[in-house]
Amino acid sequence: TLSPSSAASDVYKRQLLIGGSTASNACGMQRYKFENKIFKLLIGGSTAGNACSMQRYKFEKNIFKLLIGGSTASGACSMQGDKKMENYLEENYDVVVVGAGHAGCEAALACARLGLETIMFTVSVESIAMMPCNPNIGGSSKGHLVRELDALGGEMGKNIDKTFIQSKMLNSSKGPAVHSLRAQADKSEYSRQMRRTIENTDHLTVRQAEVADILTDDDKNVTGVKTYSGAVYHCRAVVLCTGTYLKARCIYGDVSSYTGPNGLQAANHLTDALKRLGIEVRRFKTGTPARVDKRSIDFSKMEEQFGDKHIVPFSFTTNPDDIQKEQVSCYLTYTNEKTHKIIRDNLDRSPLYSGKIEGTGPRYCPSIEDKVVRFADKDRHQVFVEPEGNYTNEMYLGGMSSSLPEDVQYAMYRTVPGLENVKIVRNAYAIEYDCINAVELKSSLEFKNVHGLFSGGQINGSSGYEEAAVQGLIAGINAAMKLLGREPLILDRSEAYIGVLIDDLVTKESHEPYRMMTSRAEYRLLLRQDNADLRLSAKGHEIGLISDERMEKVEEKRRAIAEEIKRLSSVMIGGTNEVCDFLARHNSTALNNGVSLADLIKRPELDYETIAELDKDRKPLPWDVIEQVNINIKYQGYIERELRQVEHFKKLEKKLIPDNIDYDEVGSLRLEARQKLKSFRPRSIGQASRISGVSPADVTVLLVYLESRR
Repeated sequence: TLSPSSAASDVYKRQLLIGGSTASNACGMQRYKFENKIFKLLIGGSTAGNACSMQRYKFEKNIFKLLIGGSTASGACSMQGDKKMENYLEENYDVVVVGAGHAGCEAALACARLGLETIMFTVSVESIAMMPCNPNIGGSSKGHLVRELDALGGEMGKNIDKTFIQSKMLNSSKGPAVHSLRAQADKSEYSRQMRRTIENTDHLTVRQAEVADILTDDDKNVTGVKTYSGAVYHCRAVVLCTGTYLKARCIYGDVSSYTGPNGLQAANHLTDALKRLGIEVRRFKTGTPARVDKRSIDFSKMEEQFGDKHIVPFSFTTNPDDIQKEQVSCYLTYTNEKTHKIIRDNLDRSPLYSGKIEGTGPRYCPSIEDKVVRFADKDRHQVFVEPEGNYTNEMYLGGMSSSLPEDVQYAMYRTVPGLENVKIVRNAYAIEYDCINAVELKSSLEFKNVHGLFSGGQINGSSGYEEAAVQGLIAGINAAMKLLGREPLILDRSEAYIGVLIDDLVTKESHEPYRMMTSRAEYRLLLRQDNADLRLSAKGHEIGLISDERMEKVEEKRRAIAEEIKRLSSVMIGGTNEVCDFLARHNSTALNNGVSLADLIKRPELDYETIAELDKDRKPLPWDVIEQVNINIKYQGYIERELRQVEHFKKLEKKLIPDNIDYDEVGSLRLEARQKLKSFRPRSIGQASRISGVSPADVTVLLVYLESRR
């Protein structure tokens, strides 16, 4: 029987032989002495009595087992040496989720809530749902994604409603298609609340460990994962949500640190496993600005930014009355020519321009040095000074991410009004990381060539918390659907911003981090953030993530909207003195004949609330019903036009392409189109038409071929 010190010694020897790092071992033996003894054993040398009192026979036998592939697991000290060397930790689950960021949390919760035994791995349980960059959820088009996620049964909307410190509806002066909700978060509280939800969800286990390998059978069906420690977790599906951790490297100036965000451990082994499975790996880059001490800022030189007086929740299940509260202000300031000169004078010290950064950065979220170079005609750029939480003095300098050396960071930040005496708490830095080419994924976010392996979030080449969360949700749902023998959830471009996002990722080869924008959606008047529950709750209910009670409330809302629109369309008014006086007061054209109340709402200067004094029989309605009534009446013509466009779009989407199609048999296809179709393998004619290099003529040829095969 091995002594405790010899058990520790076994683990230590194994780590030395496979190249792992070691901590202090129980024997207290210095590493160089220990390696020397192993070396002597391997070349036949003899050893003196060692501190562990281990017999040479057992010692050599164990080393031999290690060299021919034996595995170890740190077990009880009383385990016999031979038995110990043959055993390792082994567990069984339905789904393994790799990563506990915004994508991983949504994927794991979806699988567990659907009754599947799920384990979620993270490099640190303290980093669950961590917000390593901006301290907010939502924003232009991103708010749409969060509300769609909520309508499908996701968690992000509920979590930010619990933890926001300021809320604002962006673009409220424009049309409803581009209204986007954005909330400042208390970052630590956001992470804490999400962790609490996860730890109290049935069928969900959290494990702090680094996944180093993905196990498959000969037919490339996923069978499990292996951690860096050698433990094996058997499963039937794996969801990769690794974020920016794969071989991550943080850089500013000449300083380069091989860590993930916020100094957390990087995942340095999984990339090689992906490559062994034939998955293409790319190198992308993103960045974050400095965090500064609130006490060193002169806010009197900045413009104060307040939250909305009436707070609109992200989740459709949150009662608006429950979240009306005092909000924390943000602030706006600007860079100037002094700032830009310091940046230009130090570009040779920027890793971005010196070649030290290899990854491709995001076009729509550039660093401050990128802005100064690319937009040389601009004499200033916005800087948003945002609190990181209620119980910290750290402030986030939005708009000034950088990888410049820290002395340059200090110099440039101190040229900004209000930041003249600023003290940096955390330096700005760029981060490089490995990601995949998302064209290798199906629309379900399952890999085309590795069955049961799904992927969601920044590993897919996207950027942003919200984009990650919705991909994690869809990947998690579809992993569950696969195991349950059900059809995958695939949202098309006419159904959701989520559909636009995923279709762009898997269809349009992107060479930079992808960011969602309202302009990417063709049918944005239909895909508003305010009607996400009406559009998607039925799908969430069918999947099993939306309860019967919640679904009934959605249907009640739908009925109330339809009934009110019908009533307003039937109530007629004429040119009475009361009506003429009302119209004159609101600078609206007088009536020549009778019109319905719905016709009055369509006028630009009037709306549902304004005409209340003419609507004597009106009954009280919930605010969200009123919102839908007003929008549907006012934009009726535009909505009907988009619905006709969607009808045409759906015809092409419904023309599915067989999985086993041989594009070499399709005559008259151009060579480029044939190559692209063979590479992408689109699921429908509609998706094929959106592939770069496939022309309308190629689509026609494909349609004729499919018809001939009927």
